[in-house]
Amino acid sequence: MKNLGFRGFRLRGLEKVRGEFALMCAAHNLLKIVKAVAEGIINIDQRAIRAQAA
Repeated sequence: MKNLGFRGFRLRGLEKVRGEFALMCAAHNLLKIVKAVAEGIINIDQRAIRAQAA
């Protein structure tokens, strides 16, 4: 995850470090999804999104 600018933990304590790592993983996975949508690998149906929001 160094490519995303993550070089070390900012918090102290195992529980806080685990939380920070989980957030970094979530950000990494969201970025992968956004790139896949932008490249057309994943097709998002707008009707399905609206149905889930309601």
